[in-house]
Amino acid sequence: MAQAGRAGPGAWGRRGAGADAAPICAPWCWASALLWLAAAAAAATGPSRRQWPVPYKRFSFRPEPDPYCQAKYTFCPTGSPIPVMKDDDVIEVFRLQAPVWEFKYGDLLGHLLGNCTFPHLRPEMNAPFWCNQGAACFFEGIDDIHWKENGTLVLVATISGDIFNKMAKWVKQDNETGIYYETWTVQASSEKGAETWFESYDCSKFVLRTYKKLAELGADFKKIETNYTRIFLYSGEPTYLGNETSVFGPTGNKTLALAIKRFYYPFKPHLSTKEFLLSLLQIFDAMIIHRQFYLFYNFEYWFLPMKFPFIKITYEEIPLPNRSRTLSGL
Repeated sequence: MAQAGRAGPGAWGRRGAGADAAPICAPWCWASALLWLAAAAAAATGPSRRQWPVPYKRFSFRPEPDPYCQAKYTFCPTGSPIPVMKDDDVIEVFRLQAPVWEFKYGDLLGHLLGNCTFPHLRPEMNAPFWCNQGAACFFEGIDDIHWKENGTLVLVATISGDIFNKMAKWVKQDNETGIYYETWTVQASSEKGAETWFESYDCSKFVLRTYKKLAELGADFKKIETNYTRIFLYSGEPTYLGNETSVFGPTGNKTLALAIKRFYYPFKPHLSTKEFLLSLLQIFDAMIIHRQFYLFYNFEYWFLPMKFPFIKITYEEIPLPNRSRTLSGL
């Protein structure tokens, strides 16, 4: 699935001018040619990847997080086990909602650059280091003041204790098998019905899966509008590059490994204003000018030949499910 006729996966190289220009090709031209060959070789030796979207991989258990991965804002600081309810208890289900650009808790850009969306480049490690576990958290009480200031708090359903207990078991299973977070939805274009290459696996998808499960268990949702923030990347057909071992291991492709690390370098967190502005220019150069993006999905690396409009944040309505017609494919 090498992308013939497209710029190769080198983060900073440019496409050569053609065979007749080879005798006077500048150093960056040679670098671009080498990186294109690296991607072509990876695609030729990799497995066939024609199933779109690529299925999200689930695991048999959740591993312990690496001590290196310390969130700026502590995840689930007051978490507790999900309680067992009496079957005839009556429980109200509220929806807490705020668009990404309205949600004022913490540094949004710092979360995007420093969380599980991009890796850490640790000098003592050859491969990028990912702190990309994502998980559900249960804690008692609702921070009413916080949500009144930053979003909305709306009653969407009333369920029994029996439904709640069954949902709690499902949440535990979902939490243990879906272990990593994925920010991006990657599609061929912004047009309706466009091919989807990769689906996101983020907070909104967890909410949608939970609504679907509650509907399957018999919950009756109110007819209210529910909206979700989604972040899209747009690209041609992705090229499979390999996993951490095949790319960054002792016998890996050093040229490709260097290109991937160069691409991720500008996304490092905790930058000064000057460093941040420089990083934005580098990101613009890679994604918009050279139309290149490296995606880490299912613990494997993919090259995305970016297309206009490149990236888009949407805030779209997805209706609540009901007992006779539930959402699918989440």
